[in-house]
Amino acid sequence: MTSITLRATAERPGPVRPLNILNDLPQVADLIEMCFQATMDDEGQSYVQQMRKASNDRNFLSWASQVMESTSMPLAGFVWEQDGKIIGNTSLVFQAHRGQRLAMIANVATHPNYRRRGIGRALTERAMLAARQKGAKEIWLQVRHDNPTAIKIYADLGFVERARRTTYHSRSALSAAVPTTVPASRGQPGAAENITIARPSARHWPRQQEWLQRAHPDELSWYARWDWNKLGPGLRNSMYRLFVQYDTRQWAAAGQHGLLASATWVPSYRMPNALWLATSADNGNGVTMVLEAARRELAHYRRLTVEHPAGELTQEIEAAGFEAFRTLLWMRATGAEIPRIDEHKET
Repeated sequence: MTSITLRATAERPGPVRPLNILNDLPQVADLIEMCFQATMDDEGQSYVQQMRKASNDRNFLSWASQVMESTSMPLAGFVWEQDGKIIGNTSLVFQAHRGQRLAMIANVATHPNYRRRGIGRALTERAMLAARQKGAKEIWLQVRHDNPTAIKIYADLGFVERARRTTYHSRSALSAAVPTTVPASRGQPGAAENITIARPSARHWPRQQEWLQRAHPDELSWYARWDWNKLGPGLRNSMYRLFVQYDTRQWAAAGQHGLLASATWVPSYRMPNALWLATSADNGNGVTMVLEAARRELAHYRRLTVEHPAGELTQEIEAAGFEAFRTLLWMRATGAEIPRIDEHKET
């Protein structure tokens, strides 16, 4: 196991210290927005808004200081402060999944005027150390696929790529009604057949469940915070959707041989506009139609998003009026890979 220490240099005059939610949130929100505004998704924008709102709510801050390691909001982490100004930040969010504690490192940001001085790496190292001290069995982070410098830094720190996923945003409103039954040509592979758009039925569930788990694997399911099994048939699941997740909606594209694709909308405060696509990796029949049907029913939303394995069914998703927004690498460090960092070394 590699031992990584932070070297003291003239370019690192400021200390790394824990985030102080009573005082730091406005500066951190400004820094995150400055660094990621062009590529920030709905969830990121929601986080920034929550931080600004929380900074003016002393009752909330008093409560949050007691639960910051269990809330999904980025209220724990570290900052780099220099001359009274926060110029670097990293957030640390803890999750419980199947009896284990996981940590997510997010919002690794450095002010543009202070980059290439090792500040982002130092903050990441400190967050890794804190995650390990708090008992995290795995540490996760996301990084854009077109940021090779950051990818190399994270790889050097023991992170390994586990998935590569593209987020798509809907472009504009559809101009015509989506037919309920049309031929499945559209240039897609496979023999032509009539495809019907409807709600998924119980007979569709085994295939839908298999495809959901393939497109959104268990290894990443802690992040979505949704149990796909609750979409299945049965009285218990029906009661759950009726009284708890009451606004869940689903669309299915079915042909003569059964289910071809499904789209699911499970609104939440974190991801209110997300559609979850399920289909096979090598057959795009029905994908465009099911996404168009979902867009038609949810037309009151300004923008919908689809997250899917990168490079898979891109043409079919784009044909439904979506465009690629960004591709992220999901990287993970486990207990065996997390480097030992000398927390007493001068920074």
